[in-house]
Amino acid sequence: MAQQPPPRPEEIERLLASADPEFGYRRLTGPFATAAAVVAVGMAAFHLYTAGFGTLLALKQRAVHLGFVFTLVFLLYPMRRRHAGQSFFGWWDAALALAGLFCVGYLLWHHDRLMLQAGQLGRTDLLVGALGVLLVLEAGRRVMGVLPFIAAALLAYPFIGEHIPGLFAVRRFPVERVIEHMWYTTEGVFGIPLGVSATYVFLFVLLGAFLERTGLGQLFVEVAMALAGWMHGGPAKVSVFSSALLGTVSGSSVANVVADGVFNIPLMKRLGYHPRFAAAAEAATSVGGQIMPPVMGAAAFVMAEFLGVPYLTVVQAAVVPALLYFVSLFFVIHFEARRLDLRGLRRDELPDLRRTVVRKWYLVIPLLVMVLYLVRGFSPARAAFMAIALAAAVHLVTCARERRLREYPRDLWGMLEYGARNALTVALACAVVGVIIGVVTLTGIGNALVAVTTLLGRHNLFLTLVLVMVACTIIGSGIPTTATYIILAALAVPAIEALLPAKGPEVAPGVTVSQIAGHLFIFYYGVIADLTPPDALAAYAAAGIARTAPFPVSLEATRHALAAILVPFAFVYSPELLLLSGSWPDQLVAVASAITGIVFLSAAVAGYLFGPAHPLERLVLAGAAVVLVLHNPWLDAAGLVAAAGAAAAQLVRRSSTAPRTSGASAGLRRERP
Repeated sequence: MAQQPPPRPEEIERLLASADPEFGYRRLTGPFATAAAVVAVGMAAFHLYTAGFGTLLALKQRAVHLGFVFTLVFLLYPMRRRHAGQSFFGWWDAALALAGLFCVGYLLWHHDRLMLQAGQLGRTDLLVGALGVLLVLEAGRRVMGVLPFIAAALLAYPFIGEHIPGLFAVRRFPVERVIEHMWYTTEGVFGIPLGVSATYVFLFVLLGAFLERTGLGQLFVEVAMALAGWMHGGPAKVSVFSSALLGTVSGSSVANVVADGVFNIPLMKRLGYHPRFAAAAEAATSVGGQIMPPVMGAAAFVMAEFLGVPYLTVVQAAVVPALLYFVSLFFVIHFEARRLDLRGLRRDELPDLRRTVVRKWYLVIPLLVMVLYLVRGFSPARAAFMAIALAAAVHLVTCARERRLREYPRDLWGMLEYGARNALTVALACAVVGVIIGVVTLTGIGNALVAVTTLLGRHNLFLTLVLVMVACTIIGSGIPTTATYIILAALAVPAIEALLPAKGPEVAPGVTVSQIAGHLFIFYYGVIADLTPPDALAAYAAAGIARTAPFPVSLEATRHALAAILVPFAFVYSPELLLLSGSWPDQLVAVASAITGIVFLSAAVAGYLFGPAHPLERLVLAGAAVVLVLHNPWLDAAGLVAAAGAAAAQLVRRSSTAPRTSGASAGLRRERP
C-alpha cells in the first residue's frame, strides 16, 4: 500500500487546533497581525527589562503581566473555537481587551489606596474587581476549555456552602469579601501561580522560543538520529533521545510532539511501522519533556515557589525520575521492536554525528550558560535573561555565517512574538487556577478534602497515593499540567504528607525530602495525564500527524508508559532517588535497583526479554520489577532471582527454537494491527 505523504504545516495546525484549545488561535493578517505582534513584542520587552533591571512590586508585576495576557488572548483567540483561523478580530474582541486593560490599569492606578483601605472597598472598586474576575474566566474559556468552568463552579461555593451538609459546610461569605479576596489581594487571581508566571515562567518560555528558532531543536534531532537511528526500532528510539533533549528547552508536551513528530512519525510509517505505534511512541516520549531538567514544565517553577526552595533543588530532585521515565520508554520500545522485528535505518541514511556537532556546537552555549548561572546560585530569572541574550547573539553569528544579516532584526522580532504567544496558556492557567486557590484559602475547603482523602485511603499511604494518582489523571484530563499541579498541591499533597512514615532530612528550613517527593508525585502524574484517555492532548496531536484514530493512540501510548507510571511510587518509598538524602553509595544502589526494575517491567509490558514471554513469565517479571523499584534489600535479591529464572526460561526456549525468517518478520511487521 502506498504511503501517505506527511501532513502539510497548515494541516498540522488545523489538526492541533481540533485536539488542543491552545492551538485554536486566529491566523491574523494585515493590520490585525501587526497590532497583535506589537503587543506580544511589548510583553516580551517588559519581562526582559524587569528580569535584567529589577521587577516591580509583586501585585504590580503580576497586574502588568495579566494586562498583556488579556490583550493578546482576546485579540488572538475567537469567542468560538470553530472560528479558529480567522484573519481578523472583531470590535467586541477589542472591547474585551480594553476592558481587561481598564481593570488592570484601575488596580495599578489605585494600588496604594486599595492597600491602605483593605476591607473598605467602594462600589466602583467592587464592580471593577467583579469584571476582572469574569474576564479571567472568559479568557480562560477561550484558551483552555474546562478549567474555567471548574473555577466558576467553585466560585459559587462561598455563597452556597452553608447549605452543604457534613465536612464541606462553610459559613456564607459576603460578595464584597469574595471580590476583594479574588482581585485585590495576592491570594486569588494575583496569587503565587501568576507571580511565578510573571517572573520566571514567561522568561523560560521565551528562552525556549529563542533556542528553538536558533536551530538548537534541530541539532538535538540530528544528534538523536545519529545515536539511535540504526538500532532496532531506531526511529522510535530517536524520539526518546530527541524528546529528552528537546525537553531541556521546551516544557510543553504538544509542542514537543509537533517539533519532533512531524519528522519521526512519517519516517516510522515509511519504514513499515503501524501508524498507531508511531504516534503512541512519539506521544509517550514527548510528554517526558515536562519532567526533563534543566528547563522543566512551568509547574516546576511553581513547585519551587510553593516549597520555598531554590529551583535548582527541584531540578536535582527531578533528574533521576526523568532518567527512569526515558529509560522505561527506551526499553519498552526496544523490546517491542525486537518482538516485531522493527528495523532501523541504514548507516548511510543517518547524519554524521561528528560533522553535525562540529558545525553547530555553539548553539548549545546559551543552555550551558543558563545551567551554570543556576548552579552558581543566581535566580532563575537572571539565568534565563542571560541565556536569552546569548541566544540572540548566537543567532546573530548564524545569520552572519549564512550571509543573511539583513534578516536578523525580523528574526529577532519573530522570536519575541513567538515566545509571548507560547506563554499565554501557562499564564492564563495560573490566573484561572488562582480563583480556585482563592476559594480554598478563603473557605478552608482544603482541610475537608484532606480529611476525606485520608479517610478513603484508610490512613494507608499506598491507597492514598493510588487515590491521588487517579485524581491527577482525572483532573489533568484536558487541563494544563500547571493547573493540575497547583490544584492538587493545595488539596492532595497535605494528605500524602500526613501519612509519610518519616519526614526525613530538611533540604531547606521547614522543607523535607518527603515533602518534595509528595509535590513531585503530583507533578509527575499531572504530566502523564496528557497521555491517558479520554482527553490525551499529546496523543491526539500525534494521532493527527500520523493520520490515525486518536483514542487507540492514547491507549497505546498509555501502555508504552506503564513502566514509567511506577516511578513516582518509587521515589516516595525510596527518597534516595531524589538525590537529596542518604549517602552517595545508598543513592547509587537505589538508582541501580530502580533502573533494573524498570527494565524488567518494560519487558513485562512488551512481552519480550530475550524472546517472546509467556503470561506467567510476564507476571514474574512484573513482580520482580515492583520489588526492585520500591527497593528493599532482601526483596531486591528475591526479585533478581525471580527475574533471572524468567530470563533463563526464555534463553532455553530460544536456543531450542529455529529463528524466524526475515520474510516472516517483515510480514509480522507489516500486518501488526
